[in-house]
Amino acid sequence: MVKIAAMGDNVVDCYMSMETMLPGGNCLNVSVFVRRFGGESAYIGAVGDDTAGYLIRDALVEEGVDVSHLRMVERGPTAYCIIGHRDADRIFLRADLGVSMIEPTSTELTFLSGFDAVHIGQSSGLDAIVAEAASKTRLSYDFSTRRDADHRQSIAPLCFLASVSGGGLSNNDALALLEELRTAGATWALVTRGEEGAILAGEGQVLSVPAAPAELTDTLGAGDTFIARTLYGLLQGETPSVLLTEAAKAASQTCRYYGAIGYPAPIVLTGDVPELRDFTN
Repeated sequence: MVKIAAMGDNVVDCYMSMETMLPGGNCLNVSVFVRRFGGESAYIGAVGDDTAGYLIRDALVEEGVDVSHLRMVERGPTAYCIIGHRDADRIFLRADLGVSMIEPTSTELTFLSGFDAVHIGQSSGLDAIVAEAASKTRLSYDFSTRRDADHRQSIAPLCFLASVSGGGLSNNDALALLEELRTAGATWALVTRGEEGAILAGEGQVLSVPAAPAELTDTLGAGDTFIARTLYGLLQGETPSVLLTEAAKAASQTCRYYGAIGYPAPIVLTGDVPELRDFTN
């Protein structure tokens, strides 16, 4: 069975209009989706010893994700992000990283050796350790919307899968980005393009897939779903055209509900958070 660890960011996504928070964050989401696709997964990160932190931990446990290296930091606070929407497309309005930014221990890095791959996102603040992580196992790295060419050149050579969020990019720009990542050394490179679908390059081939039909409620987590299913499929040895089709279907399913993985709860965050009052008044 494919085993994938995810190390880095987590958050509770706060939907102010519904007074609801839901677990999320690129790396946390990937760990959950890998389990849903049939793999084994572990999440390595930190949450606060607060209501939001226990919501995240309990969701991971419910999904069957290994939380043996999840840190529960006394007095928190757990990271949060305030989510808005333009039609069904999510907009990040404001965030607080809380205790989510970690410096991995040698034990946590050694733990990665038991997995087929580790997924890390650029929003996790772990660029200083990605080379060591890549020395333990295959590296999946999400560049998200970061467009710093020097950054891509430093990380891509370490990557088994390099992913970029390319919503708004033209087809030619997306292809150029894939070529750059592959030339730099990434074994596989993926650009997700929202309603325009996605493009995957690797092993002498470039494949495109259209977005699958979706009942759009909320796009939050769709890109993470696509990355997780692509990584899982590549490690499973699936045909790229098949895994891309499955990834598009899975991403469309995520768009049908609020939040990335579900588990809604009333907003309860540690400490005085005046910006929450701003959004609820």
